[in-house]
Amino acid sequence: MGSVLEKIVEQKHYSFIDGEGVTWQEAVRLSALPLVADGTVSEEYYKQIVACIEKYGPYVVFDHNVAMPHTTENAEGAFRTGVGLMICDKMIDFGEDEDGEKKEANLFFTLSAANADEHMDNIAQLSNIFMNDDLLDALAAARTPEEILKAAADFPCDEE
Repeated sequence: MGSVLEKIVEQKHYSFIDGEGVTWQEAVRLSALPLVADGTVSEEYYKQIVACIEKYGPYVVFDHNVAMPHTTENAEGAFRTGVGLMICDKMIDFGEDEDGEKKEANLFFTLSAANADEHMDNIAQLSNIFMNDDLLDALAAARTPEEILKAAADFPCDEE
């Protein structure tokens, strides 16, 4: 089984957008489209993610301009477990969190969870990616699937 980044490229669960003038709601929708394309999630799946962010705030945005749009496990419209990656040229503004900190992202790792074990494996791999600043910088600069794979090869994550 390959790394989560290899799986993203192999399954064509990636996209690249400019992001100019794109709202965070639209960005969440766009980030789910590669997962919609192969039936991993329904076309309406992203609406649950948007509703959660509207209810709980920008909990999906982490350090280093990373967003991990997701909703509850076995959510309606989540048919298979998967991860999508959307890379934006421009930052997407999610507003401020409860502490008044501005939240924005240009790397979107969108999750779908239908199998708990596979989902936890994806989360563990993503956690390692999120702690690898060099890899995140290389991913943010990537504009092709080959550049995603090169970033993963150039800046490997520590295995558990």
